[in-house]
Amino acid sequence: MRIEDFMLPCPSKKFLGIECFGCGSQRAILMVFQGKFSEAFQMFPAVYTLLLFFCFVLINFIDKKRNYGQILVFLAIINSLIMVFSYFYKHFFIHLN
Repeated sequence: MRIEDFMLPCPSKKFLGIECFGCGSQRAILMVFQGKFSEAFQMFPAVYTLLLFFCFVLINFIDKKRNYGQILVFLAIINSLIMVFSYFYKHFFIHLN
C-alpha cells in the first residue's frame, strides 16, 4: 500500500474534465515530504505558502494567547494570488507556446 492510493480525486477534474485552482496540491505536498522540492513547486507553485499557512493554522489552535488572524489573512491572500496566477499561466500561457 502506498500513500498515493489514499489521495482524494479532484471532483472538478473528475466530473467536468477541468482542473481546479488546487489541482496538484496533494501530490505536491507529498513531494515536499519526499524531498522533491523543485518537482513539488513545478506541480503546484503555491505548495510552500500553503504549508506555511497550515503551520500557522496549527499554531493558532495551539497558542491561544496570541492572535494570528492578520498573518493568516495575509498568507491566505498570498496563497490565493499564487494559485490564480499559476493556474492561468499553466493553462493559457504554456498551452499557447
